[in-house]
Amino acid sequence: MSYTDFSFFSFHHAEAGVVGVNYGLLGNNLPTPERVVSLIKSRNITRVRLFAPNPTVLAALENTGIEVIMGTKNEDLPNLGSADTSYALSWIISNIIPYSDTILFRCISIGNEVIPGSLSTYVFKAITNINTVLISSNLSQIPVTTSIPTSVLGISYPPSKGEFSTEVMATMKSIVNFLADNEYPLLVNVYPYFSYVNNQQEISLSYAIFNSSEVVVMDGKFGYKNLFDATIDAVYWALEKVGGGNVQIVVSESGWPSKGDGGSAVISLAEMYNGKMIEHVTGDLGTPKRPGKSIETYVFAIFNENLKPSGIEQNFGLFYPNMSEVYHVEFNRHLI
Repeated sequence: MSYTDFSFFSFHHAEAGVVGVNYGLLGNNLPTPERVVSLIKSRNITRVRLFAPNPTVLAALENTGIEVIMGTKNEDLPNLGSADTSYALSWIISNIIPYSDTILFRCISIGNEVIPGSLSTYVFKAITNINTVLISSNLSQIPVTTSIPTSVLGISYPPSKGEFSTEVMATMKSIVNFLADNEYPLLVNVYPYFSYVNNQQEISLSYAIFNSSEVVVMDGKFGYKNLFDATIDAVYWALEKVGGGNVQIVVSESGWPSKGDGGSAVISLAEMYNGKMIEHVTGDLGTPKRPGKSIETYVFAIFNENLKPSGIEQNFGLFYPNMSEVYHVEFNRHLI
């Protein structure tokens, strides 16, 4: 079985929970990809998400067994989503085919958080163009999807009322129907941190950081002890309302900053959030609406990146650029 065969297979069969990391490159002092891959492997991390193709990073990942979510640059969307598939073909020829026998491509993500926004009109066509090219290249086993923020929801509370906003409804319905037809996942960036800091009057810190032992929100028969689950289930409810009841959510980003806001962005809370999140998603509790299975999740991010906007955006990393830990979390201990 080729690497790409395995990538598709693992989306559709039960497996123990595995947590990956987001590997960003917006820093001028980051270690070489070879050193990063060695670090990833030493920490028992077996999945990474890349925001765009990078030949040096891809070369370092070859023949490692590490599964990869491959992103496309947002600025490439107008070309990827054009009327013909010529640009999509060149993108696949350059960035996927050379590595298709040596890298486990878990899926391709068309853009990151471009819905809602001016680029959102290109996403569906870009997804179908890339999918068409993959099929013609005998790589149909690689799913194609996109990554969305939870701001696509017009209503998110209580979770059962979750629905996409009027602004994105038509776009999301087209995408979701495609994903449902092909049994492909939807990538969702889930950040209880931002919900908490923007609404501390209504959201408790313990609810935001997986530290509540009691049910905080009752929604019909579903009881929620953490905001992470409530957010995911709100998206599941929204998916059902546009015909995507069989679409699986993959949490493509979640994390907590360790400094930068003068308040709740501190190392102790970041360590607690990410540690408890990893423990939660690798277990078999699932969410109240989708219980009994782990939640594929990618921690944001592996490094603090100094070319991002100053403040919290530079401080989501688990490691400093010198590869020392900002704080310690255990990854995938059940695989050790």
